[in-house]
Amino acid sequence: MADGARTRSEPPRGDAPLKALPAERLDRLRPFLDEITEEVVRTIGVEIAEYARPMDETYKHVINRGVGQALEGFLARLSGSRTDWEDVRATYQRIGRGEAEEGRSLDSFQAALRIGARVTWRRVCELVEVHRLPPDVLIAFGETVFLHLDEMAAATAGGYTEARLHAAGELQQRRGRLIDLLTADPAVSPEAIADLARTAQWPLPRDIAVVVTELTEESGSVRPIVPPEFLARFDGQPGIIVVPDPQGPGRERAIAGALRGLRAAVGPTVALDAGARSLRWALDALDLARRGVLPGTGLVRCADHLATLLLFRDEELVDALARQYLGPLDAVRPPQRERLAETLLCWLSCARNASEVAQRLAVHPQTVRYRLRQLEEVFGDQLRDPTVQFEMQIALRTLRLRPSPE
Repeated sequence: MADGARTRSEPPRGDAPLKALPAERLDRLRPFLDEITEEVVRTIGVEIAEYARPMDETYKHVINRGVGQALEGFLARLSGSRTDWEDVRATYQRIGRGEAEEGRSLDSFQAALRIGARVTWRRVCELVEVHRLPPDVLIAFGETVFLHLDEMAAATAGGYTEARLHAAGELQQRRGRLIDLLTADPAVSPEAIADLARTAQWPLPRDIAVVVTELTEESGSVRPIVPPEFLARFDGQPGIIVVPDPQGPGRERAIAGALRGLRAAVGPTVALDAGARSLRWALDALDLARRGVLPGTGLVRCADHLATLLLFRDEELVDALARQYLGPLDAVRPPQRERLAETLLCWLSCARNASEVAQRLAVHPQTVRYRLRQLEEVFGDQLRDPTVQFEMQIALRTLRLRPSPE
């Protein structure tokens, strides 16, 4: 077999520099493995509080097995045999997964590995000193323990990382499903939301607001970083964020900070069963921002533009309103038509006060009176009807907000 080739049973790191010991030397060490294992487990339980579980028989069995397998692995490597590294790695990967599932960091386990190596090394040294083991066993053991320790630590870290990634993936899936429930139309039951929120580790707030953001090509690979208590999904266009208790301290600043540089809209604050409404308003506001009706950059707050959102909720209806009440203006030439429409809207907004209209439009009062006479010729008695005035104002405001065609 070529130097670079390996069988599946060999460990991932080379141990060629280690000199194999004769079997009879290792046989002299084997009888002491059980008491070394017992001392290692006992010392770990004393020095690391997290591992002190005298009443947990299953846990004690796992720890004993792990320590025992590590020591057997030392002997197998010292003998030069091709021990099945996959079994050793699988054991420590399981330990790593267990640490992750119990919510601990690997700091304690790494400390336990060092304790195990320290106790084992001290016991082997004692056996050499009383001539129960030959010195060459100590030398070979010293070379092996550091290599084996590194590989056990790497296997544990691999299992730990795998479990954490799996848990994070499952948690993210549950949170994505929770976004669906909170924005469902019709609304789902409070019990269903509460059950999923519990498994998604998301404390139920009193109310929520839904934010939508337009992800650009530049931001596509770098998702916005939102606070952990927010629910977020950026795998589609637009991205969606559910903000719990949006009126709470610092919430608005956190939203703006996370979405800096992106076009986004935040819907109104609603109860947990009305997320669909907050989402719908936010989507409407984002579309109007994209069209230039609302501010086109930064965060648009629906609460600041309620009238505009209402006017643009059904534009076909507004167009019909404009045709019905502003149709007579079509007979006027375009430049004059725009001036008359501007004057009419200002006149309606100023409670039909010609002097205030002149001030707002920065024109002479006589000019305003001249335009008003023209409007009377165009519309006649309609200008004296309060209902017509109201509906004219709605149509004029909507038309004014629309960006001019290019």
